[in-house]
Amino acid sequence: MEKFNLNSSLKKFGAAALAALILFAGGAAGSYIATRYTVTEAGISTATNPGGAAVASTPTEYDQRNPYVAIVKRSSPAVVNIDVETMVTEQPMVNPFQGNPFFEEFFGEEFFGPQQRQSQPRKVPRRGKGSGFIVSKEGYILTNNHVVEDADKIKVTMLDGRTFDAKKVGQDPTFDLAVIQIKAKDLPVLQLGDSSATEVGEQVVAIGNPHGFENTVTAGIISAKNRTLQAPGINFQGFLQTDAAINPGNSGGPLIDLNGNVIGINTAIVPYAQGIGFAIPVNMAKQIMDDLIKHGEVRRGWLGVTVQPLTASLVEAYKIPTKEGSIVADVQKGSPAEKFGLKRGDVIISVGDSKVKNSEDVVFAVRNRLAGEKVPFEIYRDGKKMTVEVTLGDMDSVPGARRQSSSSRGGQQSAPKESTRMGITVVLNSPEFSKQYELSETDGVVVTKIAQGSQGQRLGLRPGDVILEINRQKINSIADWERMMSAKKGALGFLVSRDGQTLFISVGK
Repeated sequence: MEKFNLNSSLKKFGAAALAALILFAGGAAGSYIATRYTVTEAGISTATNPGGAAVASTPTEYDQRNPYVAIVKRSSPAVVNIDVETMVTEQPMVNPFQGNPFFEEFFGEEFFGPQQRQSQPRKVPRRGKGSGFIVSKEGYILTNNHVVEDADKIKVTMLDGRTFDAKKVGQDPTFDLAVIQIKAKDLPVLQLGDSSATEVGEQVVAIGNPHGFENTVTAGIISAKNRTLQAPGINFQGFLQTDAAINPGNSGGPLIDLNGNVIGINTAIVPYAQGIGFAIPVNMAKQIMDDLIKHGEVRRGWLGVTVQPLTASLVEAYKIPTKEGSIVADVQKGSPAEKFGLKRGDVIISVGDSKVKNSEDVVFAVRNRLAGEKVPFEIYRDGKKMTVEVTLGDMDSVPGARRQSSSSRGGQQSAPKESTRMGITVVLNSPEFSKQYELSETDGVVVTKIAQGSQGQRLGLRPGDVILEINRQKINSIADWERMMSAKKGALGFLVSRDGQTLFISVGK
């Protein structure tokens, strides 16, 4: 009899499938949401609350014998229970035998009752629970977006028994955060800490409303930092992982360190595991919360570059002194990248404090920052390391997508001089040629044909591509093309314009 191997089974199951089964710890009752998130620690060190509110409980020291008691006493008054009501459309139960003479005669109409004859949908309330915590004397409460996302009514209950109707201030589905507000006096407030200073192994306390058990306290440690949860559509990296017990209803509640400071917002669990919960780092939440309060929405950062992976052949062709990073293939005109000096061909090796291993790291790092934030980009340019500081623009200001080039590029009228290498046939580009075939570039050589099964086809080149450079040498004529291709001794790096954007394509020896 074959012995069952748990580790083998888990490996077969796959990490991606594991991540897709994340259960958000709150919101509508019984809701399982498979969502992928991407968050990068922003490293914000300020610990102020909106409106300069006084903090109700900020212990600077704790009792070494039983630190949790003092923390809970000071923190619990600012943690709230959130009850939501959402009106949903309920489809009526339909008699499967309606209209069947046999069943109607045998059972009679009275058997099914009048509800079976009702065919109109109706609105019914769906209720859910979650948690949150007060961050200012103005009554602002931070919670998860999935707790209040579709809510028509929101009721907040405090530890002292007071209840209030709350209104939505702003929501951010990308990072699953929301701010709601109540109107009340003498509100306790929790201090926001610095999640970047949190250490793995540090003791923490979670307070929330799991399964409707109000103001439940659990304790544990920070099990890991910078966890990435993935599911189709969204990326979120940067989660704090904790073994403090988190259950449905804990969503939006605080994760508190032993100084009484909030370091995370409890968000998700792995439903089939024990002691694996996740919290959004409070440093990220601070930025988003400020934007939600000021603008009602998050104004995300915009860089304005196209990046692509740093392949081994690109490293060889362009003599790049690193194997990890992402190369800038294109810089959008009028973008912050252009304004602050990033250039095509720059190799990005870090964004802020985050190292860049691939193109996704650049995309995530920028998307996880806000408009107006100054971000240092460490790059290699012409083999030299340097830093370019960019103030990110507002994503809402991004112009519409560039006009896509027409796919109709056949039917040459004058048959320009051409050359074929590696199965790639090119002709010289010109303003007239570009206008005729709706190309975005007037320089370089244009690929007109790709031989089936050729090296050019394997490289991914296409008819209509404009080759602007080879190994950083501009291609201004067919003679330039022939010279560079004939002199090939090692890797070649092509700078290609395609559909209004540039990209690098490389071939090794």
